[in-house]
Amino acid sequence: MKKEGIFLVIFLFLFNFNLFAESVKKADLAGRWDPGQPKQLASLIRGYLDRADTPSLKGEVVGIISPHAGMQYSGKIAAAGFKALAGKEIDKVIVVGFSHRQNYNKIAVFDKNAYQTPLGTLLSAKKLSDKITAYNPKIEYSLEPFYKENSIEMIIPFIQVAFDNPRIVLAAIGSQSWSNAKILGEALAGALAGEEKFLIVASTDLSHYLPVEQAEKTDKGTARLIKEFKPKKLYQSCINQNRMCGAAAVAAVMIASKKLGADKSEILAYSHSGQARGKGRKVVGYLSAAFINNKGNKKKESAKMEGFLNHTQKKELINIARKTLNQYIKEGETYQPEVDDLELKKDMGAFVTLRKNGNLRGCIGNIIAKSPLYIGVRDMAIAASTQDPRFPPVEESELDEVNLEISVLSPLEKIDNSDKVILGKHGVLVRKGLRSGVFLPQVADETGWDKEEFMNNLCAHKAGLEPTCWKTGDCDIFIFSAEVFEE
Repeated sequence: MKKEGIFLVIFLFLFNFNLFAESVKKADLAGRWDPGQPKQLASLIRGYLDRADTPSLKGEVVGIISPHAGMQYSGKIAAAGFKALAGKEIDKVIVVGFSHRQNYNKIAVFDKNAYQTPLGTLLSAKKLSDKITAYNPKIEYSLEPFYKENSIEMIIPFIQVAFDNPRIVLAAIGSQSWSNAKILGEALAGALAGEEKFLIVASTDLSHYLPVEQAEKTDKGTARLIKEFKPKKLYQSCINQNRMCGAAAVAAVMIASKKLGADKSEILAYSHSGQARGKGRKVVGYLSAAFINNKGNKKKESAKMEGFLNHTQKKELINIARKTLNQYIKEGETYQPEVDDLELKKDMGAFVTLRKNGNLRGCIGNIIAKSPLYIGVRDMAIAASTQDPRFPPVEESELDEVNLEISVLSPLEKIDNSDKVILGKHGVLVRKGLRSGVFLPQVADETGWDKEEFMNNLCAHKAGLEPTCWKTGDCDIFIFSAEVFEE
């Protein structure tokens, strides 16, 4: 090779290396929150993993909860969660944390190509990140929230030791609102539909700086809430209550895990900082838990309807519903939308839900498709605002206060066993003779009901049937999935 060629190869190598180096984020807390030296850090984590007394779990682990304090305080508890995946082939890990330092009402997704700790470099799963950020405008690429962010950084070394070089997606919730938790949970479920060999990690510590006895009592109550596996109930019980710092992160991972087939939550380990530094002080609580698909083969099934509309299509449907409301209520005329997108011209069932200041203001829909989707959304927007018998018609003065939610439905599937109902994923219709009632999938998350409460209320209060007729076979049961989005 000529010298000019050799110099060109060296130049291109160095140029590409520099480009890659610029797209790598280095750990900020190494050497302060952990030993900082590769051999010491790897040895410490392997020791935690070897000694972790994780109970034997039946089923497939979809997500886990992991703490994020300094390695000496929460490392052994974090190890219990990762040990639950021992021997499993994992090629993608999604870490959901939050920002301790940045103030923003969005969800940040790590926008560099790789993250580097003393143990080496993990590459980002860019295609998966792209799917997640495309779900909603509130999810966006950003880097600033990941600087010195222990809710993210302290998880990564465990990923590096526990698994064989998986790709990563890092997400940091800004404002820990229920809305942001729900948006991210649904985005993760949609993006991971059909994926295999993944793990979702929710990063949180429990109570902060309570006396030991009070901390242990509080954390025991939080563990019970996690065990119940009801995302909204957990969120409402924990947010701003000094029960856990990452309430929205945990709720988001719970939502995603349930939609991806998990049907059980298992507590793996608990401790607090006093057990590392002595009980004479106020302590911080740490817990590991797993969200498990205990019945098998539900992951693919649960993803049937996830993510089938893209952001542009959802936005167009929201615009149609909003323009319909404004025109019909202000002028008494029915909006005539023009739509080119073939997906929106397909016959699909749809519900339109109106909320005012967070409270229900109207909800009407068609379970069975009677028209093209965009026409159905238009007609249900009119019906929800003027024909819901529970409420008076929406007035013009209310329009700016009313928010829109649209649920696009899959075809009904008759089932012969209520075990097939997956709360949070399935809407359910019960029918006996001329009586019927329906709950959309989001009702389970919004109420925090377990399956018995969900089905009893559906039969008794929506269909006017005996509360337990779903158990006795005295009614027909149908399930459906929904793609739910809002303004």
